[in-house]
Amino acid sequence: MSWELPAAFADLSVREKRAVISERPQNPDNAPEQGNAAEELQYRLRQQQLTSEYALFALKTHDLQALLQEATKVCASGLQSQMCKIMEYLPDEGRFLVRAGVGWKPGIVGQARVGADTESPTGYAFQTGEPVISNHLQGESRFRTPTILAEHGIKRAINALIQIGDERYGVLEADSPVEGRFTEADLVFVWGFANMLGVAIERQRAEEALKHRDRLLQKALAHQEFLTRELSHRVKNSLSMVASLLRMQSRMSDDSGLKQALSDAQSRVETIGKIYDRLWRKDDAAVVDLREFLGELCDHIRASAPNHHLICTIAPVSVATDQAIILGLLANELITNALKYAYPKGFGEIGIRVALENGAQLRFEVFDYGVGLPTGARFDTFGGLGTKLVSTFSRQLGGQAQWQDAKPGTRFVLIFRPQTLSPIDAPTS
Repeated sequence: MSWELPAAFADLSVREKRAVISERPQNPDNAPEQGNAAEELQYRLRQQQLTSEYALFALKTHDLQALLQEATKVCASGLQSQMCKIMEYLPDEGRFLVRAGVGWKPGIVGQARVGADTESPTGYAFQTGEPVISNHLQGESRFRTPTILAEHGIKRAINALIQIGDERYGVLEADSPVEGRFTEADLVFVWGFANMLGVAIERQRAEEALKHRDRLLQKALAHQEFLTRELSHRVKNSLSMVASLLRMQSRMSDDSGLKQALSDAQSRVETIGKIYDRLWRKDDAAVVDLREFLGELCDHIRASAPNHHLICTIAPVSVATDQAIILGLLANELITNALKYAYPKGFGEIGIRVALENGAQLRFEVFDYGVGLPTGARFDTFGGLGTKLVSTFSRQLGGQAQWQDAKPGTRFVLIFRPQTLSPIDAPTS
């Protein structure tokens, strides 16, 4: 004899399913073989303990195969049975693969296939969603006995669907080659264990998907960094080549004016290359630490002009990268101009200062204590390329260039509102 749940069992709630099971007619032929009430209680408490321990194991493990194998071991132990297996449905084959199991002969787990049609207890549980309990497989009239069970002398079995969300993953099957009876309480244990296993597999899949996305992201980031480095390397080489050509043309020219113009162009190209090289190495490409950025530019200029004293006082703020580049080019142009014209004797002090103005603006200054502008001269009337570049950079930053008589020397002032302005914590230099 075997007990079959009603066809609508899969559509019932948990409470309704338990009610159906508890109302099963008590047939002496199907009565569970048990001792006294104390032994039965101990048996059920042991099942609950094993379920709790497995739930903790499932939270800790990150190996799907280990998760499945431990489930078969715990389920078999909970039923005091020698054998248990998990069968994963293979859509491409329309059959089950014995994915994990205990008590089976070599070559079964991981290799054996089982039919998934409703003529077998496994296929019926999978197709209908209804758990199947059979205590007399040899005399079973509803289903054919699968070859694997016959070869292992299985006499009774319980099958329960493993479901992951809306997907039917497979079947958890507990088997025993020993005469006896699985009870409705055993069915509830296996059915509940199959549900818990479905949740554990779903969690495992989610973790694997997250790890896979993370690996893809890391791979994409590494590839992007490689492309950035390669592009930067090529741009830097191209700028270096242009600077070398300008240097060569300058040396070959006999015209002092042309020689100076080519030398200035070479210096500007080299400055652009150095600024670009510094920026791409930063972690954040959107904003730039102005103190660090202009400080490195000052260090470079100091190395090229050891007879002058260059003072850099930069507020600890970050600005948009595009504006930082323009500010760097502007600073280089003004400092280079001061090095060339402010001190005829070839040495002196030059300063660059960037300070917050009214909390939302920056005040940019470059100053010297040199000879200053000729009496009555207006810088905005000069027609040199450097002057035009200074005016262009100032307009791009959204400010108005101001030339002041520092008495002695000259001071350039530009007040502008950055696109992005963020104070940062930085040690005072």
